[in-house]
Amino acid sequence: MEGNVQMSKVLVTGSSGLIGSESVLYFDSRGWEVHGVDNNMRAQFFGPDGDTTWNLRRVSSQAKNFTHHDLDMRDREGVLKLVEELRPDMVIHCAAQPSHDLAASIPFDDFDVNAVGTLNLLEAARRHVPETTFCFMSTNKVYGDAPNELDLKELDTRWDYADDNFRDGISESMRLDQSKHSLFGASKVAADVMVQEYGRYFGMKTACFRGGCLTGPAHSAAELHGFLAYLVKCVAEGRHYKIFGYKGKQVRDNIHSFDVCRAFEGFHENPRSGEVYNLGGGRGNSVSMLEAIERAEAATGRKLDYEYVDKNREGDHICYISDLSKLREHFPGWDITKTLDDIFSEIAEAAMGRASES
Repeated sequence: MEGNVQMSKVLVTGSSGLIGSESVLYFDSRGWEVHGVDNNMRAQFFGPDGDTTWNLRRVSSQAKNFTHHDLDMRDREGVLKLVEELRPDMVIHCAAQPSHDLAASIPFDDFDVNAVGTLNLLEAARRHVPETTFCFMSTNKVYGDAPNELDLKELDTRWDYADDNFRDGISESMRLDQSKHSLFGASKVAADVMVQEYGRYFGMKTACFRGGCLTGPAHSAAELHGFLAYLVKCVAEGRHYKIFGYKGKQVRDNIHSFDVCRAFEGFHENPRSGEVYNLGGGRGNSVSMLEAIERAEAATGRKLDYEYVDKNREGDHICYISDLSKLREHFPGWDITKTLDDIFSEIAEAAMGRASES
């Protein structure tokens, strides 16, 4: 790839966020020309905790061939014009309103950013670069709370699946409808199905990556979004933390942003039309809230000040582990490379560094 005379070009939306910024540096390091779109809406959504200005500065200083575009995904003409000018070989769409709690108070913003913004980008790609590979960062929240209908067993520190058929986790066959999603989940379903449709109807190379718990040290985490990074931030800075329901035994499978980028690369090299993949850390990187607190305390050398709130978040999963079988089958060169220990240690190091600076 690096030996090509013509440099490959990738457009990354949400480029100052967790997955977006990792994508910028990942493809930049592989000799790509990288263009990022981000207007720091995360600060508007989550306040100072969500501000991604620091991450844009970091990425701009580290990347060799990166151009930043301050553009709102709801600006249809702006999106159409940018894609027409750039004509990227690959699109990685990460820009989103990402909180299922926050969506209820800003339903128009949530749907316009998540669903309409995705449509703007898809149509821009269809008109100007129909052969481009289109990777959409979807979410496991498209399944709503249907995973909560599975039989579960309660262990000392976590919930787990009682049925051995789900030992490897939840596959892409899990139903999307007739469940409670949160408005965020519903807007992401709309985007997810539209990405599939542009693949199936127009023959474009599109894929939805239904993320489990996406994480890493570059997360501008806030209480309403960014589970692991926010938890570690609270331990590092001595903040008060709240556990919402399920006895603190709710389980998430955590995947490092680096391994997410490797999945995008795998799809670009072997694209299909209208595909869906569950993308998380799998059972090996699964952790409950109680287990995560213990790990965060060990990684930082500090104790967490927390309380338990009996009411769980609406539509929240009790136990969610991504079945990675399909992803591994389609992309044999891909697998998890960052363990849970790696993830906690990297996030803790970054959080402690930021805590000492403030």
